[in-house]
Amino acid sequence: MTMMMSRKALEEYGLVNLGKIHWNLSPATLIEQALARNEGQLAANGAFCAMTGSHTGRSPKDKFIVSNEEHVDEIWWGDINQPMAQEAFDTVRRSLADYLQGRDVFVHDAAAGADPRYRMPIQIITELAWHDLFAHQLFLRPTESDQTSDRPGFTILCVPHFRTNPRVHGTRSDAAVIIDFEERLVLIAGTEYAGEMKKSIFTVLNYILPAEGVLPMHCSANVGSDDKVALFFGLSGTGKTSLSADPERRLIGDDEHGWGDNGVFNFEGGCYAKCINLSEKHEPQIWNAIRFGSVAENVVLDEQTRIPDYTDASRTENTRVAYPVDFIDNVITSGMGQQPDALIFLSADSFGVLPPISKLTTEQAMYYFLSGYTSKLAGTETGVTTPQATFSSCFGAAFLPRRPEEYASLLRERIDRHNVRCYLLNTGWTGGPYGVGSRMKIGYTRAMVRAAISGEIEKADTVVDSVFGLHVPTFCPDVPASVLIPRETWIDKAAYDRQATELAARFKKNFEQFSNVGADVIQAGPR
Repeated sequence: MTMMMSRKALEEYGLVNLGKIHWNLSPATLIEQALARNEGQLAANGAFCAMTGSHTGRSPKDKFIVSNEEHVDEIWWGDINQPMAQEAFDTVRRSLADYLQGRDVFVHDAAAGADPRYRMPIQIITELAWHDLFAHQLFLRPTESDQTSDRPGFTILCVPHFRTNPRVHGTRSDAAVIIDFEERLVLIAGTEYAGEMKKSIFTVLNYILPAEGVLPMHCSANVGSDDKVALFFGLSGTGKTSLSADPERRLIGDDEHGWGDNGVFNFEGGCYAKCINLSEKHEPQIWNAIRFGSVAENVVLDEQTRIPDYTDASRTENTRVAYPVDFIDNVITSGMGQQPDALIFLSADSFGVLPPISKLTTEQAMYYFLSGYTSKLAGTETGVTTPQATFSSCFGAAFLPRRPEEYASLLRERIDRHNVRCYLLNTGWTGGPYGVGSRMKIGYTRAMVRAAISGEIEKADTVVDSVFGLHVPTFCPDVPASVLIPRETWIDKAAYDRQATELAARFKKNFEQFSNVGADVIQAGPR
């Protein structure tokens, strides 16, 4: 595959006097290069395994957006989207170009967005062969039409071994992820965590697509034999990838999608699954996808046999594997599906008080979508070592360049137009909070997901949760009735009441930031 003729030449980024330039190498060749350069090891199952150094998760506090005049009023500025002056961005770019002089680079042409109407060409330039392999497996393969497309693309310049200097570059630390929407360029420095590349493009699409009437979503998607589509919203570690990888349903994608007038489409060409405690019994599709061509991050290998130990969290609990979506047996190769029938919000509740499954009204769906409650699980971000209750708007605030209300408004319009059923699932704790109770059994969660998607759960009687106002089914096939009402799973009922009241107060406090939403949505929250 030749370089896309529509992309800017490397020289336009100041990348001159480079060493050898490797263009669009095949996975096998990239693995050979990565092994020869001592970038990682080959596991017994064939996957390439790399360690990412001090950054074993995203570094959200090191994310910046260049504050250009054209875009400054559209950005949701704050801790998530920190402004950077154009001069500082240019300084970082020059430093990266200077660092790369005389060094080999790997260039990969790809695309994002399976729907041809919204497909965006992208180009990744990096100093690591295994990062090129990651991009090859995670993004969409380029086509002939991408090479001649008039649609403007984006470039990622990823230089993980260059450390930024806050005094010189205007950064917070020695790592930085910086997006310039006007230049259509992403700079990544100081971190080897490959997930920064995929999430930077997700952030880009979260900015571009709403202006085109498309709702970008941090969700997985699959489809049944009846062509009915289900969406799974949730932060890292809540079960998006595991629950969507269902042998009885075809996978559209595991993490990032758009919802347009013609239905749902995947942004990516691959999956990025958590590996901690992975088992062939509970997650056979993911287990079988880890083979030659897959890229594992921070997975510990046996020194002698090179067999992965998925229970070993000594490096991080955020162990990951990236693989092409077609490594899953039952997959929609087009990456596209029709209008969804069911939306499932996933929350890993470390308080242990949310019902395992609840039916949501449209107003409640808006409330819980804007709240985006879950618990950050250990390792998903730098410094997170135990579960922490958190609110992340739209189940992906870290990737939202626009205000959450814009995405919520698009969601409500689609729920109403297509009569979509909505549910809230607690994939976290039951019988007590983290440290006392136990994690919800994945077998029960899968049974609840099946009942929600099929509509079987609609037949069950419901009770209204006295604190959260949620409509809780009293029956679900293959799930003990004793599990469905959270208060009944606690030995200490008074302790449950205190925990539920505390979490409800946190919901209300967090929702104060959304004062411009309708009163019906505000009233749909905890009582």
